Amino acid sequence: MMSSLAEGYRSLVIGSSGGIGSAVAELLEADERCSEVIGLSRSTDGLDITDERSVQDTIGRLDGEFHLIFCATGALTIDGTGPEKALKQLSPDAMMKQFALNALGPARVMKHVSARLPRRERGLMAFLSARVGSIGDNHLGGWISYRASKAALNQIIRTASIEISRTHPQSVLAAMHPGTVATSLSDDYSNGRDRFRPAESATRMLSVLDRLQPEQSGNFHAYDGSSIEW
Repeated sequence: MMSSLAEGYRSLVIGSSGGIGSAVAELLEADERCSEVIGLSRSTDGLDITDERSVQDTIGRLDGEFHLIFCATGALTIDGTGPEKALKQLSPDAMMKQFALNALGPARVMKHVSARLPRRERGLMAFLSARVGSIGDNHLGGWISYRASKAALNQIIRTASIEISRTHPQSVLAAMHPGTVATSLSDDYSNGRDRFRPAESATRMLSVLDRLQPEQSGNFHAYDGSSIEW
C-alpha cells in the first residue's frame, strides 16, 4: 500500500471510528509492511479534538514515532445544524462550532502529534479537507461556515508545513479532498450524485500520499491526485 515508507512503518489514524477513518485503518492493517496501526476516536478512546487537554493527554500516552499520521475528523452538520443556503441563515454560534471542529480541532492534533513524525526518515501527515474549502474554486456560494472552516484548515496545514519542513525535511503534510463519500456526512447533501465507498476513497488518498514528495508539502490534493487551487 504505502511502498514509499520503510518496512515496519507505524501508523496513527485519528477519527478511526468514522467512515473514512475506519477504512483508512483497515487498509493499513492489511498492509504487510505496516508494523502497527493505532486508531483514536471520541467514541472508542474519548479523544475530543475540541478540547486541548483531551488531545494533549491522549497523544501524550502514545509511544514512539509514526511514519504515517492520518486525521480523518470533521463534520458538515453539528448539533443538528447543517450548512447555510443563504447569508441570512448564518448563525455565529453554528459558525464557531464549525471552526472549533473542522479547523481548530485538527490544529490541536497537529500541534501535539507533529513531533511524532520521524526526523530522519520519510513521514506523511494528512488531514481531511474538502473541495468546497477552496476559495478559487468557489462558484456556487452557500455553505459559508463549512467552507470557511475548511479554508482555515488549509491555511493551517500550509503554514505548519513550512515550520515542520525545517525539523523534519523528509516529511510531507497534505490537505486531502476525499471526494463525495457514502458516509453520514454526505447522506443529506449528495443530491443523487455518485458517491465513493469509504474504502475506495481511502485507497485513492493513500495512493496519492504515497507519491507526494517533500517539496509538495503543504499542498491541497484531491483523491485522484490532482491539485486543488487555494
